[in-house]
Amino acid sequence: MVSRQTRNDDQDLDLMQRVAADEEQAVAELYDRFGSLVYRMAYQALPTRAEAEDAVQEVFIRLWKTAKRYDPKRAALVTWVMLISRRHLVDKLRRSQARIKASALDEGAFSGSAKSESGSMEQNERFAELRMRVAGLPELQRTVVTRAYLGGQTLRQIGEELNIPIGTIKSALSRALVRLRERVSEEPLS
Repeated sequence: MVSRQTRNDDQDLDLMQRVAADEEQAVAELYDRFGSLVYRMAYQALPTRAEAEDAVQEVFIRLWKTAKRYDPKRAALVTWVMLISRRHLVDKLRRSQARIKASALDEGAFSGSAKSESGSMEQNERFAELRMRVAGLPELQRTVVTRAYLGGQTLRQIGEELNIPIGTIKSALSRALVRLRERVSEEPLS
């Protein structure tokens, strides 16, 4: 007796193989099945409807390009779609924040406002000092902090990529945050 889950996995694999083979109907089927879910996720994360709509198109292009890599043994299709969507949205948000920071720095350089410049310089110094403190952590703690807070990864993703149990990852993050707090209380940031 074949389980219902096995049939669904087989259907999902078949769908993604057809998407990978550039079958137009399969791409439409994938969009019909997950388009609204991806849109809701994008609409919650992004500031405008237009950006959310663009993000949905970009996600489905990414799904189409990576369809050959889908493996139902590793994740259900819905999980895989949401993971790719999440990664795309995180990347998109990071890029937009980098543009905002760059434009804010440009404005500060040309505004002539000493207060703005000194505030920005102070913030940059504090960030550089914090990065130095993170760099002083043991390797696993440093890796977990960097990937979780700067890389936007979940602890589960970090554990899977490093092939380390999730409990160890959580402990490393906890110990790292305690060490960083202790250092901050010992030597206040500039």
